[in-house]
Amino acid sequence: MAAKERLNWVDVAKGISIILVVMMYAANSVGKDTGEISYLRYVIGFATPFRMPEFFLISGLFLSQVIARPWARYADRRIVHYFYFYGVWMLIHILTKTVLGGIPPLQALSTIAISTIEPYGVLWFIYMLGVFSLVAKVLWDLRVPHYVTLPVALALQMMDVQTVSYALNQFSEYFVYFYVGYAAAPLIFRFVGWVENNKRLALAGLVAWALVNGALVFSPGVEITPYHTRMGLGALPGVHFALAVAGALAIMTAASMLAPLASMKWLNWIGANSIVIYLSFALPMSMFRVVMLKTGLVTDPNVLATLVLLVSLASPIILFFLIRMTGWGTFLFTRPDWAHLPGVRKGAQTETRGPRPLQAPGGPEPMPTAPAE
Repeated sequence: MAAKERLNWVDVAKGISIILVVMMYAANSVGKDTGEISYLRYVIGFATPFRMPEFFLISGLFLSQVIARPWARYADRRIVHYFYFYGVWMLIHILTKTVLGGIPPLQALSTIAISTIEPYGVLWFIYMLGVFSLVAKVLWDLRVPHYVTLPVALALQMMDVQTVSYALNQFSEYFVYFYVGYAAAPLIFRFVGWVENNKRLALAGLVAWALVNGALVFSPGVEITPYHTRMGLGALPGVHFALAVAGALAIMTAASMLAPLASMKWLNWIGANSIVIYLSFALPMSMFRVVMLKTGLVTDPNVLATLVLLVSLASPIILFFLIRMTGWGTFLFTRPDWAHLPGVRKGAQTETRGPRPLQAPGGPEPMPTAPAE
């Protein structure tokens, strides 16, 4: 499998993932505001086992290419990088709520302080990527073997850890998927290679997976509210993990089939730029939803949820192109020189996947950089 082809299916998989993530927030927010269940809730209910695990798993796929780097170079690329964008957008979110929502300045300052140690709102994914990268590097330096780390990480996921620390809870829930992506990357790439050579069997496997996944999610005990899905048998310890990994492989299978299609280039672009969408979709989502509800222009929950989803996906793309056209606000999606660690040469950090004009988590760097070494 050529590097170019491998990159394409990864980007398509990330495109599917980011759409599911934004869809979840669109469905949840509309459900909370209206108290009604839209059709998107059932789509997201089906994707509950694998929606976020798949994103983290893909994020770990290329870690092996950089984890042996010296600490400064690795940290600049895999830790400081994520924390920079987390910090920038955390401040934007909080200041926007302070100005538009009338939050007292002292409360805003308190929230900013807390958000340095506890991930803020929808940005928790970016924060945890930095944490996961840090932990993985420490484990590599200590030469902790995969057969030790994986069972411990899986045990944490199955324990459903609930503490006062949101960061600790999310670490326990999702680190195993990031590490699986890192540790099992060779197997995953071979699996996708098999899919590309056995598309009919792979398609049959996708149908079987969809039936099993749906049956376990919507089995007795399932609970679907306007803003939450509680799975049936799929929520059982071990079963949830198995569904998450199977779902991630299913998304990759679908991505490998869609990637060669010219009609799917838009999905490839969204995946390659998914970090742009993830960082900036929440604010236009909230503003559009509030305007629609206050004006009464759209009241049907199905229509509203659909419009919120489309606006949430389109707004970051429009913002991105406006920044590229005007040159204003480049710091929102491009890490400036001062935000790099001293002595780390930017041009020597792009991995073997090659330079991309805007990479999402899972690639070497989710923002534009100098040419590859």
